[in-house]
Amino acid sequence: QVQLVESGGGLVQAGDSLRLSCVASGLIFSRNAMGWFRQAPGKEREFVAAISWSGRVTYYGDSMKGRFTISRDNAKNTVYIQMNSLKPEDTAIYYCASARQITDTYYDTRQYNYWGQGTQVTVSS
Repeated sequence: QVQLVESGGGLVQAGDSLRLSCVASGLIFSRNAMGWFRQAPGKEREFVAAISWSGRVTYYGDSMKGRFTISRDNAKNTVYIQMNSLKPEDTAIYYCASARQITDTYYDTRQYNYWGQGTQVTVSS
C-alpha cells in the first residue's frame, strides 16, 4: 500500500520560511517523479513544483519561482519543498504526489497517481 505523509506545515508570518517534507512508502521511490501541489479554500488545486526521479529536472509554478526549492533524498524516500519569503497568498493545504514519470504536463494533477493527506500552511500578514 502506497503512503505519502507530509509534515512541516504550520503558522508563520509573512517573510518567514518553512520546509515541508513528504515521506513515501510502498513504492520504489527512486523510480518515481514527485510533485507538490496546494489548495486554498474555494480554489482549485494548484501546481507548486515537481522533480524527476533523479532530481536533475525540476519545475515550478510561476508564483513560486525564486522562492521555493524542491529537492529529494532517495535514500530517505523523502521529497522536500523549501519555501522562503512566504506571503499570505501562500496559505493553503500542501500536498505531495507521486508520478511514474515527468512529462510536459507535469502541472496536471491527472499525471499523479498517489497523493498524501496534506499539511496546512498558514501565512499571516
